[in-house]
Amino acid sequence: MTSSNLFWPLVALLALFVANTIASPNFLKITWLDGHLFGSLINLMRSSAPLMLVALGMTLVIATRGIDLSVGAVLAISGAVALSYIAGAPDPASPATVAVAVLIALALSAVLGLLNGLLVAVLGIQPIIATLILMTAGRGIAMLITGGLITTVNSAPYKWLGSGWLLGLPVAGWIAVVVFVVLLLLTRRGALGMLIEAVGINPDAARIAGVWSRLIIWMVYVLSGLFAGMAGILSSADVMAADANNAGMMIEMDAILAVVIGGTALSGGKFSLSGTFVGVLVISTLTLTVTMLGISPLVTPLFKAIIVLIVMLLQSPRARTTFEAWSRRTAFRKKEAVA
Repeated sequence: MTSSNLFWPLVALLALFVANTIASPNFLKITWLDGHLFGSLINLMRSSAPLMLVALGMTLVIATRGIDLSVGAVLAISGAVALSYIAGAPDPASPATVAVAVLIALALSAVLGLLNGLLVAVLGIQPIIATLILMTAGRGIAMLITGGLITTVNSAPYKWLGSGWLLGLPVAGWIAVVVFVVLLLLTRRGALGMLIEAVGINPDAARIAGVWSRLIIWMVYVLSGLFAGMAGILSSADVMAADANNAGMMIEMDAILAVVIGGTALSGGKFSLSGTFVGVLVISTLTLTVTMLGISPLVTPLFKAIIVLIVMLLQSPRARTTFEAWSRRTAFRKKEAVA
C-alpha cells in the first residue's frame, strides 16, 4: 500500500481534514440552500479550481523535463485582457461580450504558451530560462493592459464563471473537473500520455522512434498557457477585478508543489494527473487549515514547506524500502505467532 505514489498524499489530506474538523466540527457538513450546496468542502472545490487548472498544465510540462514559471504572469494577463475588454464594451452585461472577452483572453494565453514552446522546443533554450522571461515581463504586460490600475467591472455573466452555480455545485469547480477528466482520458485512454512520457524519458530516442518530440513539447507549453489563461478568467471573475500586481502571485510555486506531491518526476518521463489532483487538494486544504486554526497567513508558506518535506520524505525510495521491510517483518512475526 505504501508503495503507491498516492498513499502518503492521501494520508496528508486526511490529516488536514481531521485537523479542520477538530477546529470546526461543521467542516465536513454540506447543506442545500437556495438551490445549491453550501459548506467548507464546496468552498474548497471553488477556491482550488484555478490552481487545479494551472497544476494540470504544469504536470504535462514537467513530464517532458520542462518547467513553466510564467503561469502566474499568464494568469494575470488573461484576467487583465478579459476585464479590460468587458469594461470598454458598450454592454458589459451581455453574454456575447463576455464570450468574446473569454475567447480573446484564452487565445492570447495560448499564444503566450506557443512562444514559450518556441523558445524551448525550437530554439533549445532551457525551460527555466525561457519561461522566466515571460514570468518577468508578463506582469508588466498586464500592467500596460490595465493602465496600472485595478480594473473592475459589473457583469453578471462574467461573475457567474467565478462564483456562479451549476447543478448545485460551483461553476469554477465544474470547469476544473471537466478539464481534468478530458485530460485524463486523452493521456491514459489514448496515445498522448505515452508520447509525453517517451519525450520526457529521452527526447532524442523518441524522435528516432518516430515521435515528433518538438511538437509534443510545443503542445504541452500551449496547453499550460491555455490552462493558466482559464485560471486567470476564473480568478478575475471571482473577485470581478484584474490586479496585475497580485493576481496569480506565486501560483507557479503552488502548482509545482502540487505536481511533486502527486508523484510526478521532475526528471520527466513519469506523470500522474490523479496525483496532481490530490496534490492540489493538499495545498488548498493546507491554506484553508491555516485560516481555520487562526494562524497568520504570513506563515502559510512555512506550513506548506513542512507538509511538502514530510510527504517527500515518506515518498522517498529509502522510506518505501524501510516500510516494506517493516511490513514483511510484521507479517512474518504474525505467521510465527499463529504457528
